[in-house]
This record gives sequence, C-alpha cells and structure tokens, in this order.
Amino acid sequence: MSQHKSSQSFPAPCIVDTGIVINRDDIKRLLNDLGCVRYVHTIDNHLHSKGEGKVREVFNDPDRATLIANGNLYINIQSFNYLQLGQSSEAEVCFDLIQENLQLRLIPLSPSSKQNDRDLDAAVIEAMVAEVLSARLDVQLDDEDF
Repeated sequence: MSQHKSSQSFPAPCIVDTGIVINRDDIKRLLNDLGCVRYVHTIDNHLHSKGEGKVREVFNDPDRATLIANGNLYINIQSFNYLQLGQSSEAEVCFDLIQENLQLRLIPLSPSSKQNDRDLDAAVIEAMVAEVLSARLDVQLDDEDF
C-alpha cells in the first residue's frame, strides 16, 4: 500500500524581521550564527540575570540543559516553546526564546561577528601556513649549504 500525499499543500511560512517561529529546525538556523550577544533572562517579567556572551552551541536534545556561564551560551532549543523574532524598545533586533513564564532575550552585538571570527581564523591559519613554509624553505637552504 502506498501513502497518498494530500493534494492540498500550503506554502512554507515566510517570516521577515518579526514573527513567531515554532519549528525547531528554523529556530536552530536563526540562532546558529548569532555569535556575540547581549542576553536578558526574565521570569514572570522580572529580571533574573543579564550579560554578554558568545553563542557556542545551539542544539536540540531533550536530555540536555540550556547553559549560560562564563560568557558562553549553550542553547538547547528543547528548553523553549517558541522563538519570537522582533525588535527591542531601542530598535535592536532581538530573539526572544519563550517557555511559559520564562524568557531569554538574545540581542546580537554585531550582525557579522560570526563571519568576522571565520575571517580571523582563516587569516591566522594562512599566516601560520606561511610561517611553516618559510621555516621549511630556510631548513632546505641550510641543508644545501652543507
């Protein structure tokens, strides 16, 4: 027996700058490249904690916790019911992760900070390779002198 797909198909949602995201894969994609953020953790609309840090990992695992410590954020999207995409009162882009009376607001510090990290890493690697190749050439030239 084969299963028949519904002849009625709906287009995928399109969310631009504001809206509510419930699909966990979409939430993960939105959070994966945030880089450095300012975070505000509220419970029952009361400030619980705030600070700045770097999003180190975004994952989807019912057995692991969301952790924020020592300037590092490890975000389990299973810890939240949905993400609300919007702007703060200061017109900053913000990502509000919501779970009943708990909210974790993430505000990117730099839209391209993750890309800058990648560029820096590539530049550092390139410099290291150049150094190694130069040292190797020096050793070869020294060997030829003997």
